[in-house]
Amino acid sequence: MILNGSQIFVEVLVEQGVDTLFGYPGGAVLNLYDELYRNQDRIHHIMTAHEQGASHAADGYARATGKTGVVLATSGPGATNLVTGIATAYMDNVPMVAFTGNVGTAVLGRDAFQEAYIEGITMPITKHNYTVRRVEDLADTMREAFRIAQSGRKGPVLVDIPKDITAASCEFTPKKPAEIPVNTEVDAEDLARAAELINQATRPVVYFGGGVAVSEASCQALRDLIAKADMPATYTLMAAGVLNYGDKRNLGLIGMHGTYTANKAVDQADLVLAIGARFSDRVALNPEKFAAGAKIVQIDIDASEVDKNVLVDASVVGDAAVVLQALLPLVNAAEHPDWFTQIAEWQAADYQPKDSETVLKPHQIIRETCEMTGPDTTYVTDVGQHQMWAAQYVLHTKPRGFLTSGGLGTMGYGYGAAIGAQVALGNGHRVIHFTGDGSFHMNLNEACTAVSYELPIITIIFNNQVLGMVRQWQTAFYGKRYSSTDPERKTDYVKLAEGFGAKGYRCETMAEFRAALAEALTNEGPSWIECRIDKDEKVLPMIPPGGTVQDITMTDDERGQA
Repeated sequence: MILNGSQIFVEVLVEQGVDTLFGYPGGAVLNLYDELYRNQDRIHHIMTAHEQGASHAADGYARATGKTGVVLATSGPGATNLVTGIATAYMDNVPMVAFTGNVGTAVLGRDAFQEAYIEGITMPITKHNYTVRRVEDLADTMREAFRIAQSGRKGPVLVDIPKDITAASCEFTPKKPAEIPVNTEVDAEDLARAAELINQATRPVVYFGGGVAVSEASCQALRDLIAKADMPATYTLMAAGVLNYGDKRNLGLIGMHGTYTANKAVDQADLVLAIGARFSDRVALNPEKFAAGAKIVQIDIDASEVDKNVLVDASVVGDAAVVLQALLPLVNAAEHPDWFTQIAEWQAADYQPKDSETVLKPHQIIRETCEMTGPDTTYVTDVGQHQMWAAQYVLHTKPRGFLTSGGLGTMGYGYGAAIGAQVALGNGHRVIHFTGDGSFHMNLNEACTAVSYELPIITIIFNNQVLGMVRQWQTAFYGKRYSSTDPERKTDYVKLAEGFGAKGYRCETMAEFRAALAEALTNEGPSWIECRIDKDEKVLPMIPPGGTVQDITMTDDERGQA
């Protein structure tokens, strides 16, 4: 059949199983939007307040479901406004396809109105990208983009479509979506070597990351392995929720803001089994000293990650679920009572914050939220102190239940991502958005999107009226020279929420917070709960950059405070 480019665009989206598209219209994509108007019954379009919000929404949709998130923006500034969201998805291996419009092919490269070379701009932050120059190539280019986004190590792909391509016509042949291949081949020698090192270990520790959290199959295989071999486990920010928090083998978060026990166990281990984790600078703060006394085995889907940041003694390249399932029969059932006795001693020294009913404490706000909303809640964070508090104190066991920007650390990520998650999961599912006043100011304009689509997202604002994490670093490492971390903002969040059409609350005590959250849980649209917290509230413990577990910056006084 003969279709124009805009019709092909919609047909391929439907063919690929896309039911939701986040975006913002503009001149270069008007043909596409006209066709989307004609197909409202097939594709649900969510118009955000800003293209960056749309890119984060597509990201949140993908993280919450495992499906490919899709975003559409016009040329020039519309396309460049996607860059931060694309980079966020790239760093955290989120499957996304970003479509951008561009000026007509006849004027490409001539600085036409709203022209930007978005293919070149995004080359370092995408798995692949394309500019479609013939309408005959549009359908297969789109199909290839979806295949690449979901294959192997997942990530974003960009397809730039000049306006004349959306109007031109050609023969279109429908196709079924390509099956995403999973490489089930694992090198037998590598697998045997990994099993041998695990079986020899007396002080093993599993360190896992987002590469495990992406599928229930890999999560369950990991749980089976650590139970059979009796290995304690620690995880990165991207893998919170994989292990039950009541499990004795769960050591908690690792790294700069991880538990003392997790960091100490890795430091004293004789084996570290790293799965789907990349030894980032927030975990291996000093690569030369990381697990210096241990044999290190690395399992990763991407061969380029092996030996990239930390040299390892053995490695297995492959999908985490496939490798773990193949490894399980080769690992001996074991018990490590002496190792767990030592771990229990360290856990007794872990930092435990103190509760208060008269002053709002971050850990209490988070724990109370968990208790009042239930185990199926999806939590989304921005970036900063509140993000680390959430990672430390959100007690849930649900892969895909904790959405956060780990690799890029994108302030302003949260509201867009929460919108994407809420749209994906439906209004019957609870989505909680934790944010700080600094992060929230970056993209709070997306409140109008949440209101327009009646999304019952509850945003909990940790308002200390400073840029908390940066200020904490200035306190610890810069002699308390607070340069540009006290913005002196006078924002009234309750009035602002009401101005957007949302419901706002302000709290200074736990009783006020409980009452506000209880009412917010009954609202049909979005709610904001402002929590006034002390600007000197710290994220503890903290290992300084380049440090080791021995350098955790926590005094005895701090251990007994807050």
